[in-house]
Amino acid sequence: MTRSKKRGRNSARMRRMRRRRIRNTILLLFLMAAVAAAAGAVIYFIRGGLSVAPAVPYDSAREFESTVITKEDPKAESFAHDLCVVVSDLPMDAVSLDAEQEGLLLNLGDREVMFSKGAFDRVYPASITKIMTAMLALKYGNLSDTVVITQENVTLEEGSQVCGFIAGDQLTLDQLLHCLLVYSGNDAASAIADYIGGSTSGFVEMMNSYAAELGCTGTHFTNPHGLQDENHYTTPYDIYLMLKEALNYPEFTQITQMPSYTVEYTRADGTMMSTVLTATDHYLTGEATPPRDVTVLGGKTGTTSLAGNCLALLSQNAYGKPYISIVMGASTKELLYQQMNSLLQNING
Repeated sequence: MTRSKKRGRNSARMRRMRRRRIRNTILLLFLMAAVAAAAGAVIYFIRGGLSVAPAVPYDSAREFESTVITKEDPKAESFAHDLCVVVSDLPMDAVSLDAEQEGLLLNLGDREVMFSKGAFDRVYPASITKIMTAMLALKYGNLSDTVVITQENVTLEEGSQVCGFIAGDQLTLDQLLHCLLVYSGNDAASAIADYIGGSTSGFVEMMNSYAAELGCTGTHFTNPHGLQDENHYTTPYDIYLMLKEALNYPEFTQITQMPSYTVEYTRADGTMMSTVLTATDHYLTGEATPPRDVTVLGGKTGTTSLAGNCLALLSQNAYGKPYISIVMGASTKELLYQQMNSLLQNING
């Protein structure tokens, strides 16, 4: 074979090889394109195809569907949004408390602090404790239930305020609540505690838990009546928080406006008893007179040797606006009501 023929055959072979490589490259590219298209289709359908919603900006009203956080107002209301907020002592003309006394005058409608002295000082609440006892009775009890007085309920320190019950006496919770708030009976408080909490210790746990829930950061209870205990204390501001909460229970103000209450109950032997109990609040009995155009709507007194004479009061002025006034630690009852009047005379200004 001549050299020219060999060159011709080699050239033809090379051309055929180039054509095969080009064809194979085209086939490979086509295959890769098909695989990519298939992968894209799979991802498309996994994500929902055409049903996928377009991206939208973050919206708190969409993420938190509640009555507190809304599209119009994305901020939650603060704990103190409806409270009178005391920052420091605030004096008032013609109001003079002794050095060791504390007091407050608060305009509930305008959330205004009108007078403040020692609002966050630790004080002994005495029977003002019974505001909390009453609230728990109203919150968790059935007022028509019958409660049987136990020996523990009447075994209290000598000289404490009692209604005169003995073990075995039967009363309704409603009657005990009246005895608690009108006459400030410590035996009634003890019976309520056992009924609501199962025991005094169980009830005290409920008292401290509810106080914490109300924001009472300076309060610690050890009993349901307020008899003296160094670990049983509160502050004037915490008393305000408790009394303000008590106003949510209509029965509380209905009872604390009563000048007296007649309790009729049954002894263990079936004997019927009847006792007239006089209110401890001198405004209600007429022993003290509030300033002109001031209406006393209720509240709670408290007296022990260490607590002094104390009064937490709800009242309203001539225009029906509500106020809470608190005086702690007065040396006598006469001074207590004089000091309270010095506060109340300012609510019609």
